[in-house]
Amino acid sequence: MEIAGLQNISSFTLLKSPISVEQLIGSAKKRGYKAIALTDINFTYGLIDFYKIAKSEGIKPLLGMQLRINGLINENQNFDLIVIAKNNVGYQNIMRLSSAVNLITENGKKEIDVTLNKLQKYLGNLHIITTANQHSELRDLFYHNFDLMPDYIRKLVKILPQSSNLYLGVFADKSESNYINSVKSLSEQFNLKLVAVEDVQYIDPHDIFLQEVLKSIDDNQSIRDGYELTLKHVGNHYLKTKDKLCESYNSLGILEALRNTKQVSDDSNVEIKFTMPQLPKFIQHKFDTSYEFLHHLAMTGLQAKFNKHDIPSKYLNRLKYELKIIDEMGFNDYFLIVWDVINYCHSIGILTGPGRGSAAGSLVAYGLNITRVDPLRYDLLFERFLNPARHQMPDIDLDIPDNRRNEVVLYMFHKYGMDHVAQILSFSTFAAKQVLHDVGNAFSFNKITIDSWLKAIPKSKSKITLSDAYKLSKDFRMLVNATESNKLFFEVAKKIEGLPRHYSIHAAGLVISDMSIAKTVGLQNGSLGIPVTQQTKKYVEALGLLKIDFLGLCNLTILDNALNEVKMSGIKLDMDKIPLDDPATIKLFQKGKTDDIFQFESQGIRNALKKMQPNSFDDIVAMNALYRPGPIKNIDSYIRRKNKEEKVVYPDPVLINLLKPTYGIIIYQEQVMKTAQIYAGFSLGEADLLRRAISSKDSIEMKKIGVDFVNRAVKQGHSASAASSIFEYILKFSNYGFNKSHSVAYSKMSYLLAYLKVHYPKQFYVALLNSNIYDKQKVTKYIMDLKMDNIKITLPDINYSKRNFYISDKGEIVTGLDSIIGLRMDFVEQIMNLQRPIKSLTDFLWKIDTKYLSPDMIGNLIKSGAFDKLHKNRSALLASYKDLLICIKMSGGNNVLFQALEPKELDIKMPSNAQKEEWETSVLGFSPQIDPILAAQIYAKKYGFKPFSDFTFYDEGVSVGKMMDIKVITTKNNKKMAFAKFNDLHETVDFVIFPAVYESIKSILSVGKVYLLKIETQTDKFNANKFKFILLSVKQIDLK
Repeated sequence: MEIAGLQNISSFTLLKSPISVEQLIGSAKKRGYKAIALTDINFTYGLIDFYKIAKSEGIKPLLGMQLRINGLINENQNFDLIVIAKNNVGYQNIMRLSSAVNLITENGKKEIDVTLNKLQKYLGNLHIITTANQHSELRDLFYHNFDLMPDYIRKLVKILPQSSNLYLGVFADKSESNYINSVKSLSEQFNLKLVAVEDVQYIDPHDIFLQEVLKSIDDNQSIRDGYELTLKHVGNHYLKTKDKLCESYNSLGILEALRNTKQVSDDSNVEIKFTMPQLPKFIQHKFDTSYEFLHHLAMTGLQAKFNKHDIPSKYLNRLKYELKIIDEMGFNDYFLIVWDVINYCHSIGILTGPGRGSAAGSLVAYGLNITRVDPLRYDLLFERFLNPARHQMPDIDLDIPDNRRNEVVLYMFHKYGMDHVAQILSFSTFAAKQVLHDVGNAFSFNKITIDSWLKAIPKSKSKITLSDAYKLSKDFRMLVNATESNKLFFEVAKKIEGLPRHYSIHAAGLVISDMSIAKTVGLQNGSLGIPVTQQTKKYVEALGLLKIDFLGLCNLTILDNALNEVKMSGIKLDMDKIPLDDPATIKLFQKGKTDDIFQFESQGIRNALKKMQPNSFDDIVAMNALYRPGPIKNIDSYIRRKNKEEKVVYPDPVLINLLKPTYGIIIYQEQVMKTAQIYAGFSLGEADLLRRAISSKDSIEMKKIGVDFVNRAVKQGHSASAASSIFEYILKFSNYGFNKSHSVAYSKMSYLLAYLKVHYPKQFYVALLNSNIYDKQKVTKYIMDLKMDNIKITLPDINYSKRNFYISDKGEIVTGLDSIIGLRMDFVEQIMNLQRPIKSLTDFLWKIDTKYLSPDMIGNLIKSGAFDKLHKNRSALLASYKDLLICIKMSGGNNVLFQALEPKELDIKMPSNAQKEEWETSVLGFSPQIDPILAAQIYAKKYGFKPFSDFTFYDEGVSVGKMMDIKVITTKNNKKMAFAKFNDLHETVDFVIFPAVYESIKSILSVGKVYLLKIETQTDKFNANKFKFILLSVKQIDLK
């Protein structure tokens, strides 16, 4: 007898079951099932994974859901039905049912009463099975109000359409004989078939313990009965074998119910189609076709790029070619959809990025202002973006300032409608540390114990599992094997590891569809009132939905705000007309002063820039491409060749023009493609397929492509041996090749930020400070940079400060109130709305709402210096303000009473600069006071001072630093030497002090003191991309 399991939840009923989809299918197959259903409660998260895996394992997938809604008779109770799709229409209805249960209603509120009547239109083409789960309405009727059961069944039959089949669910449990007899009676009375439903929640009986652990995690509590006692529990909701079920159902006289599971299975035939995204039609009324409209927009946009002069023929030919390919591949509407949203952004002043990914290789995208990069100027290839030899969706990702992304998403939502736009689901799973923390809490482990487990996990750049940790860490193994309870804890954590813990929303993705999305995937509530798909990005496109990524980019916000600051200063600056060969900007990159420039922040890439000494924007693009995990291996050779320290060698004379800009080294994927075109006669479309095949590292495919490459190269007049050498050369570098289109686009954004830093430092730093206003570490660093550039920063001022930093009429940067630690956002908002000027602290306290009369908040305002212009003595104000708060509260708003109670300002000594600096640093993270190091650096300019960041390879010079730490060691020759840390306001650097130098200066070295440092640099013998600082001599600077 063939059987099917019809009621099974998985770990996608979040924190209710420990069963993974793979585990459910594998176990069902081993235990004799020919078909198995997935019926998670109200959600369809796992159905696509389930469908694909079951198909691959040769077991029939039954696609369903456990619908939990309000009762038919008593709407205050749960009412559960198992629904399984009979066909594709039924499957669509399950998507609709899940969406209806989980989405907000038209009035913006979550539906409270979701009844079957309200869902009636989605109940067709389904197998519908009653189930008497614990605490459900049906169970209550069976045991306490059986006389209402006939009425219940009549209501159910009346609601269901004829295209659906109704079954009475029954489970085999000897202790439930009364229930079984009642169901059999109803089956006969209403001529309804019985069907076996086992309510499977875990795989094996003892796995109920895993379920209890998950429940405890969900409730944020320890296991209710303690893990030792709960471990002994044996559950009944496990996946029983076929033989066990046959025996149980037969003994209870309901074997027919088990047989009927096959009938349900046989009558369930869903075929999910995986297809290219189906593009919505872009609606416009100016032209007859989308192609004509796209042609018009691209041509008009390109003419604007050339100031309406004649467009060069090579541009016209490229545009014509691209438009032809786009039209033939059916992507006109896609480009129009993207153009439309970009056009909307620009129409309301939202800055968009220069481009992202391979889209920067399209001249059409450039003409439509989707990108800001001229692909012909940089030899970017359209086929890298859209390959006519490989029918696949183009992928245009859009960068939006992160503070304005919501506006763009809402525009798409309102333009295409609620049924046609959705955000994309993302899952957070139990990773190693998370699962140890959560299971540890469930086991009632204290924080110290949990922390000891977390610390024992070895550090790794890649994701590490608990099994990895056990293999790699001796400490972790010792901890696991220390006690039996530890072994149990480890095994339980391993079983839960990798299961979904909670869902979130994908940071960038949005799906758009020409038909209702809920026919394709289930939907649920999301932020901004925009629904979220119940499938992750892994499947939304495969199911035919168009995905566009709108990435909120902090650095684009900084660029946008800096440009706006420049504009407010009365300067007109067109971002697209900023010269990309500005000497001062190039010099910034040469000096490696890019620690606050997008893509070039790290110490490693800054060192590489100093070593490289870029002379052009193209060099900056090359560095951006090279400083990646793979290509970084080529940096040294590239730099030596650029600096004429190594001979430039070309693999073949015909490739000289292609590889000359990169000194004979392939660093871009586009160069791989062009090599195949130039040397072996590949079309660029074919060359892109070659590039992809090599990237896949499929040895069989690579061998096949290698033979093809050699044969075609021979036809071009090359020898077979030479062609083989060139193919090996391609293989050597192509694994490390980077997408040049992306490198150019992102390097342009980096360059623009650097240009603003050099030419408009106040505006640049104000934008930088405001984007990081709550990150005290970064704010402190930027303030130090401003001090070094001799730009004045003023303290917060209760009358003149805004929320954010801004540039005053005097050209000073005024600190914003949001910078002050401990101020509530609504408090700052009220300060902004107060009638100014404020005359005194007392006047201020009378004007604000009494709920803000907090000693901490008012004290922090005073410490920051916000009242310094109203009260000269900050010490006196701090000594008396708490009494002032008490008097205001006691007076109850009565001014006469307050005047009688008002304390007088105390006669206290004025605070020292050091005391002010301490207060300011405590509440702002920085102080505008001149730092001793800065004062020393000003003094040291006469000695040719330069900051640590200006030093490069094999360099020497004079700098200033404050000693932060020193470690003295004894060498093999029994001599003392030292390793010291010095800070120059910008960074802390490690110095080597060799024995002879240490002996001569050790008497004046002291942590905390500031020194004039004579320095040389040497290449680090362990890492050729780094250099180390060698201290040659020091001189103590007396700052008094």
